[in-house]
Amino acid sequence: LEQAVAAPYCSSQLAAMGARVIKIERKGVGDFCRHYDTVVKGLCSYFVWLNRGKESLELDIKREVDSQLLHRLISKADVFLENLLPGAASRSGFDCRKLREMYPSLITCSISGYGSTGKYRAKKAYDLLIQAETGLCSVTGSGQGGPGRVGVSVADIAAGSNAFAGIQAALYHRASTGEGSGVEVSLFGGMADWMSVPLLYQDYTGKAPRRVGLSHPSVCPYGVFTTKDGIDLVISIQNEREWVSFCSVFFQGGEFCGMRFDNNAKRVSNRAIVDSKIHDVFGSYEISELESLLMSAPTPIAYGIVNDVGRFSEHHNLRRATARSPNGDIRLVDFPIQFVDQKSQMSHGPIPFLGEHNRTIRREFSGE
Repeated sequence: LEQAVAAPYCSSQLAAMGARVIKIERKGVGDFCRHYDTVVKGLCSYFVWLNRGKESLELDIKREVDSQLLHRLISKADVFLENLLPGAASRSGFDCRKLREMYPSLITCSISGYGSTGKYRAKKAYDLLIQAETGLCSVTGSGQGGPGRVGVSVADIAAGSNAFAGIQAALYHRASTGEGSGVEVSLFGGMADWMSVPLLYQDYTGKAPRRVGLSHPSVCPYGVFTTKDGIDLVISIQNEREWVSFCSVFFQGGEFCGMRFDNNAKRVSNRAIVDSKIHDVFGSYEISELESLLMSAPTPIAYGIVNDVGRFSEHHNLRRATARSPNGDIRLVDFPIQFVDQKSQMSHGPIPFLGEHNRTIRREFSGE
């Protein structure tokens, strides 16, 4: 019983690993994520990303016949996953605790905005709202502007990833005990974990890190610099070995390599001076020269080019895969997990149209 992003992200990973995933969709309408946009051959970009390899079954679980069918499905299932509005599954007769009592080996997983306890347990939540509530927006963006949204649905993706991990742990537990488990994940909990460093700064210094755009509030140099031919490049110096190597290539000793800048804390305190000197030096090289120097340093210096999505689309490291859809083949990003020395890899199944598997699933689980 899934919709939007968080639960579909989790089940898409399970499907890629070989699980059979039956997606229950609202009859006649489907997952509302189907209708966010129509940019991929008339289909929604979010839906084609998150629903590869699933079977689509339309149900109205308030109708007795469809409710009974869903119970028959759950009785044969390993996992029941839901991220409906708070309390909706329970009101419809699919309370996770009661399901585990009925089917003791079942693993249930509920994804919510704020968890099942506390003042916000019944509050509706979406990705940006959680980014705002957890303070993520307050540390995102440039110092000149106001709070910003992270450009992808990180709260949803974090919750889906946590659900995926929790389900795998529950399956491992069941393999040794035969017992099912109840897994609960929240968008707020996932972002709270990811916000640990800013929170620790707040709790132990009395102030959170500043918004610094394409820079880092507690590491220097770590930011964007522009080359002679106008290419923006981000470098990151993470330790003193890298700093010494960096100085040996670009500054050949001198005051800049001395005690005033010889550890990260000093460089952070003198960030304006450090950044200014690097800007001047990098501005004298074209990108090809600069990349060669960074790579050939005694300890190579980590860097990345600030690409837009167009250049990312053509990146030599970007692995692609093709999935079938009702409107033709679609080129997607390949799954990030690869199994070394195994012939079988994560699979990219077709993207279903709404209710594509109604007839076959109803026949299979007819109860006759």
